[in-house]
Amino acid sequence: MSIAPHPSTSVPSLPGFDDVLAAAARIAPHVHHTPVLRSRSLDELAGCELHFKAEHLQRAGAFKFRGACNAVWSLREDIAALGVVTHSSGNHGAALALAARTRGIPCHVVVPENAVAAKVAAIRAYGATLHYCAPTIAAREATCAVVQADTGAELVHPYTDSRVIAGQGTAALELLGHNGGFDALITPLGGGGLLSGTAITTAAVSRTTRVFGAEPTGAADAFQSLQRGERVTELVPDTICDGLRGLLGAPNFALLRQHRVEVLLADDAATLGALRLFWQRTKQLIEPSSAVALAAVLAHREHFAGRRVGVILSGGNIDLEALAGMLARA
Repeated sequence: MSIAPHPSTSVPSLPGFDDVLAAAARIAPHVHHTPVLRSRSLDELAGCELHFKAEHLQRAGAFKFRGACNAVWSLREDIAALGVVTHSSGNHGAALALAARTRGIPCHVVVPENAVAAKVAAIRAYGATLHYCAPTIAAREATCAVVQADTGAELVHPYTDSRVIAGQGTAALELLGHNGGFDALITPLGGGGLLSGTAITTAAVSRTTRVFGAEPTGAADAFQSLQRGERVTELVPDTICDGLRGLLGAPNFALLRQHRVEVLLADDAATLGALRLFWQRTKQLIEPSSAVALAAVLAHREHFAGRRVGVILSGGNIDLEALAGMLARA
């Protein structure tokens, strides 16, 4: 399957590895090839060999730029001229705004009223037009539909858009392509764009590598969905990981089931502890939504003991005003 530009907002629901390869070529002029970080002391604590794909050093401070960039640059000229629109609590909105700026097209972002101030400031700084709404998924989608109808902009959903999923899969493609084989890969899990893209890539490149998702216990809809065999849609997320409050998307759920991905849970206290630990040992600042991956590895050592593990760090956009309180709570 190839990801061709569409004259409407409908996109293929389940991308494949060919789409990831096409995305990698498309976004190569625009994205950073992020480094892989190591820490002997973290290896000792975890009881395994950890390789951290540093997507917090990606443009716009998160892996989200990969998917947003792929979506924006796959649009036909006539569609692109009308701009793009999305809803986002922060990282995807900033990524889409920056991607739109690289192509010189308008960008509209629907933002919940309780979004992290630093992330909203980043969206604004990249030139997007902001539209505020109530802090619910229903309000975000309804407001987004109104903006789309008013502007004619192309909808680029944060995690269900196949172009976005394919773009997110390029982080794992880099990690697997340049750092050898891994026994396991783990990524944070919110709506499922990064994890499903990672699963697609890993299945094609390294079939023996197990793929895990790290999810907050206060937003465990994906964990419950995979346990039940059907999507859980009634859960109201309650977690400090603001980037992981989106419910698992339908195509993402299908991809996680298809590739037999296992979800591991970590509570907010463990996540804040992992954030503090990562800062102390590597001098790198990541956001809670990123630290949950390390927290899950430390909380579920039996899955990783003695193994070579790739950890995709999703982002580093943290509210500095709240940082001292987070570190104190850890």
